[in-house]
Amino acid sequence: MYAGSRMHLAVGARALSAAGVGLAVIATAAAGLALSAPGPGRPAAASASASGEVLVSPGVVRLEHETRPGPSDTKQCQQSFHISCYNPAQLQQAYDLPALYSRGITGQGATIVVVDPYGSPTIAGDLRTFDREEGISNPPSLRIIRPAGKVPAFKPGNAGMAGWASETTLDVEYAHTIAPGAKILLVETPGGSGTGNISMTQVITAEKYVIARRLGTVISQSFVATEQSIGSAGIRALRGAYTDAYRHHVTVLSGAGDSGAAGYQANGSSFYSYPVTGWPASDPLVTAVGGTRLNLDSSGKRNGADTVWNDTYSKTANQLINGNNGPNPLAGGGGTSVVFSRPAYQNTVSSVVGSHRGVPDISMSAACSGAVNIYQSFAGQTAGWYALCGTSEATPLFAGIVALTDQQAGHSLGLINPALYKLAAEHAPGIVNVTTGNNTVSFRQGGRSHKVAGFSARSGYNLAAGLGTVNAAYLVPELARLAG
Repeated sequence: MYAGSRMHLAVGARALSAAGVGLAVIATAAAGLALSAPGPGRPAAASASASGEVLVSPGVVRLEHETRPGPSDTKQCQQSFHISCYNPAQLQQAYDLPALYSRGITGQGATIVVVDPYGSPTIAGDLRTFDREEGISNPPSLRIIRPAGKVPAFKPGNAGMAGWASETTLDVEYAHTIAPGAKILLVETPGGSGTGNISMTQVITAEKYVIARRLGTVISQSFVATEQSIGSAGIRALRGAYTDAYRHHVTVLSGAGDSGAAGYQANGSSFYSYPVTGWPASDPLVTAVGGTRLNLDSSGKRNGADTVWNDTYSKTANQLINGNNGPNPLAGGGGTSVVFSRPAYQNTVSSVVGSHRGVPDISMSAACSGAVNIYQSFAGQTAGWYALCGTSEATPLFAGIVALTDQQAGHSLGLINPALYKLAAEHAPGIVNVTTGNNTVSFRQGGRSHKVAGFSARSGYNLAAGLGTVNAAYLVPELARLAG
């Protein structure tokens, strides 16, 4: 399903009745970051070519179309799919955004860069429809560029292109949901040497172009590959855009993955049977975004505290996404790197991460049992509303938070991780602990049942939810004070 010639990278979004997953790169000497040796019982990242020409392919997406002419509300999703759906107004309320909007903090002056292979041929019109139906103002601009080369014409029957088109739609619509006043720059890349594949070399080339020309303040990436499937040499060859971003004070985000403590092997179809961590989320120069499960009423107020997203053992979620009762890996990624040593900003959580880089840093809504609606109309499937989930939701949501903070600060923030960990150490109210749940997953493979023991949430930093989630009304001014 995810075959690639050298590396498997999975799409961060999961569509209901879909397959998908979540991405993240490496350290810079300027930041005092170093590659690490694997610890006892920790398999090292495999040797890989350092050429940088890494070809990968997204998951095949089978979307569940909503039959209503408009987006389903929570009650309607519960009746139709037996899950919850949350609309933009609910998410805005859940993260306490109206308090910022009332002060004019909407992301004005910031530009969110969304990077997606192939992109979507209908994204401009789809965003206008999404905004109109959801009551959101149009962004100041939605600009599309292709700095890595010409993007091939969209082929409706190509599952890879369709998957990336849905990914693009989710990324754009939900970054805009959080920061409606920010500009959106969609960076599309040509794909790769084969239809449906993507080249990470092209992604890095495109990101370097954006960074060098200062075209955006925050970059959102929603794709993931396990460190072992790439190898440390391959990661070194692809680190350039993230070191450039560090030097130019551009914030880079990446989803931590949607397979919990597990992850795909290089063949793209089999899972590792031991805990692994995704790249580029594991890069110390990237902010890794994990997943939570919200429990909201119709207005967006919480019926209960956020928990770690884990739908692995939900028969309902598995039926919608995989067409069976499961269990299948369906949870927020997290763990410790076998490539990167602990960065200085994680010294305050060394009792959790040990001598290695820990992932994630922060978490946002991602659960498939608490999905979001997108509108898409590209050819090959019925135009309309679809429910999606995964760290491809969480990552653009947090990109919106960063854009709001850029406006509050009056400048781009650059690497925000040191500030996030400092705020957590100070028990700042903008960071909200997630203390319930885990990212342990199970699956059948090779005729056997496997269980990959993950990590449990707890007060303070943990390898399931990171530092926790956010209350934006507090976090935005707090982060603006410290970051950059």
